[in-house]
Amino acid sequence: MELIQKLEILADAAKYDASCASSGGARRDSRSGRGIGSTGGMGICHSYAPDGRCISLLKILLTNFCQYECHYCINRNSSNVTRARFTVDEVVQLTLDFYKRNYIEGLFLSSGIIQSPDYTMEQLVFVARDLREKHDFRGYIHLKTIPDADGDLLAQAGRYADRLSINMELPTQHTLAALAPEKDHRTIKRSMARIHVREEEAKEDAKKCKEKPSVSAPSDGSGRRRKAQRFAPAGQSTQMIIGADDSNDTTILKTSAELYAGFRLRRVYYSAFSPIPEASISLPAKPAPLLREHRLYQADWLLRFYEFSPQDIFSATEGSGMLPLDIDPKLAWALNHRDQFPVDLNRASKEQLLKVPGIGVKTVKQLLRIRRWQKIKLQDLISLRAGVKKAMPFIVCADHHPGTRDFSSGDLRGRLAAPAAQMALF
Repeated sequence: MELIQKLEILADAAKYDASCASSGGARRDSRSGRGIGSTGGMGICHSYAPDGRCISLLKILLTNFCQYECHYCINRNSSNVTRARFTVDEVVQLTLDFYKRNYIEGLFLSSGIIQSPDYTMEQLVFVARDLREKHDFRGYIHLKTIPDADGDLLAQAGRYADRLSINMELPTQHTLAALAPEKDHRTIKRSMARIHVREEEAKEDAKKCKEKPSVSAPSDGSGRRRKAQRFAPAGQSTQMIIGADDSNDTTILKTSAELYAGFRLRRVYYSAFSPIPEASISLPAKPAPLLREHRLYQADWLLRFYEFSPQDIFSATEGSGMLPLDIDPKLAWALNHRDQFPVDLNRASKEQLLKVPGIGVKTVKQLLRIRRWQKIKLQDLISLRAGVKKAMPFIVCADHHPGTRDFSSGDLRGRLAAPAAQMALF
């Protein structure tokens, strides 16, 4: 098979994996005259970091052959799809060639399971190792790791990759066993724990290497201070498929909260289920709503950046355990906790301000700074481009106090609900 045919098949097969953002990577580039590639820039395949950087990644599978029979996967063993496989050298050369043509700034590499989990993981490691050591590639590398692979292979992967990820796939062990019989949450979490331990060891080593020179300071044997060991500086991430089983949003977010707390994951990605050809009868016939996926991302954002507890998020769900689709989860929480509003912008704590609908993290930081010198007015919110219309029923400031009618009106939810086609963060 021609290389271009392989690329067409294996790039298309990789599109179902959403967990390929490049946030958290160390800033490296070749403008100094050394090496090839960088972790910043733009190209044809984009992933956006939380700070707004746009990273172009070559997103491919090493192969779409797979021994596993995951019902929701287009590349499952029984699937009637055209199969292809890259060699290690082909992936390395493609990455370098695409970079030199200014198409990409990094690589996202995953794979179906071939021969054994250890063999598959070893092939992925070989790609990253050759890029780093043979070609001094300084771009971003994200490797999708194999849960059943040996711990030493995971350790090697972390030496060369910026980020590692292991897909949780589904939020409960019960549904995972039913839809992906070869996979197990315990194995997945064990691999996450191994990666987390290595991350902590690398952080501790970095602290030691930054200490002032002393007899006990780490040395490379020549008396010079050695460099800290490197292990997946962008951390690890995972992905869950939404709507392939009957798990509600509360169950999904509970699993996410446990993963963040237990393994310090950088991101949990949510991928709305989409029907595949010749699908199992155990799968839904219709795709999951993209708006549901969006609401889960919003709730996830509240957990990570807005100081919401899991219990706060759960209290924003409806009786069925699902997040409302007509309003965002932050507004849903505020409407369910009207006793905590209105909030005085000139006196409230950071935690209280973060819970006000229409006001984001950056706006809160600016408000805390501004109010040290002057009273905050509505015009300040407008200048900061906050969601003033959404915030007004929930705030007090120097020139505004919500009327009883504005705050207690039964149609407040309807007036504040965003149009169905609009998908702003908050």
